[in-house]
Amino acid sequence: MKTNDLSPIIEKIENRQRISASEGLQLLQSNDLITLGRLAHEVRQEKNGDNAYYIINRHFDYSNICELSCHFCAFAKKEGDKEAFLHGIEDMQQKIKASLREGITEVHMVGGLHPSLPWSYYTEMVRAIRDLDPALHIKAFTMVEIDFFARKYKMSLEQVFQELMEAGLNSCPGGGAEIFAPRARRKICKDKIDGDRWLEVMRVAHQMGLKSTCTMLYGHVETEEEIIDHLDKLRHLQDETGGFLAFVPLAFNPELSVLGRAFRPTSGVKDLKMLALSRLYLDNIDHIKTYWVTSGLEIAQLGLSYGADDIHGTVHEENIMHMAGSSSPHSLSVGNIRRLIGEAGFQPQQRNSLYNII
Repeated sequence: MKTNDLSPIIEKIENRQRISASEGLQLLQSNDLITLGRLAHEVRQEKNGDNAYYIINRHFDYSNICELSCHFCAFAKKEGDKEAFLHGIEDMQQKIKASLREGITEVHMVGGLHPSLPWSYYTEMVRAIRDLDPALHIKAFTMVEIDFFARKYKMSLEQVFQELMEAGLNSCPGGGAEIFAPRARRKICKDKIDGDRWLEVMRVAHQMGLKSTCTMLYGHVETEEEIIDHLDKLRHLQDETGGFLAFVPLAFNPELSVLGRAFRPTSGVKDLKMLALSRLYLDNIDHIKTYWVTSGLEIAQLGLSYGADDIHGTVHEENIMHMAGSSSPHSLSVGNIRRLIGEAGFQPQQRNSLYNII
């Protein structure tokens, strides 16, 4: 497709008019990556200037034991499996206490849908971390986990969120969204809650006052139309609630998954196009994150010129993507993050979890 074919869409974007789903699809199908990047960069600059954000954080996956068996996932294990793990609360405290001495401002926690833990495990876990440092931001539990809690412990979504917030929960991650389209979801995670339920649970989270990120997993069985459908549903929910802080496009790593034999890792062109498209389509979400854990450092760095304004953080001990075969580092130092941002021509800005500059 030639650049001229995009002229009406380019004009809309330059006039800061919202593009339609069909126009988003046309951008996705375009091979003109340079034009997409230029447009996305202009929008990015208007929203965030030369700032490129990062956070000093750590990931903590409390357990990989899960009752589901999603085909794309290499993280989940069953009780008794050799690689299965479940952290006790004291062990968790010790690990996070060590990270607090290194200056983290956020802990990011998710886990599998454990079939036999009591509800008290989760509330006590959050409370124990909150007791370490009242200022630490606790970002925990995907909407898949929240739905699981409500069903397993026979509580309303509102009650689940309320009890976790009383224990010290500050915000939620956007994982578990994968791809909303029912056709694709049946192929990669047929037992997981459907896309409509994910959106419903997230709507309640936002109504309860919790902010969150949102995600999309791409590079597997999804079609181009299903990518646009996913972005469109996120944009509609953001219009309604305003609760999304950032969007994170996640490249599928096929290496160790059940699906892996049929797929290859995404290309750099695809990754950059997804960042640019996300920035252009999600006009009501302020931040687009280039997640170096899945994309690799080079694409994350380039992504800052293709619409992204956030390079994520120090991370430390990320398991989900690495158990899927990610070859990226397990953590980054602040010095390396600032160097990557500076070399790309942007101003490194340490942020807190709500995108306030520290």
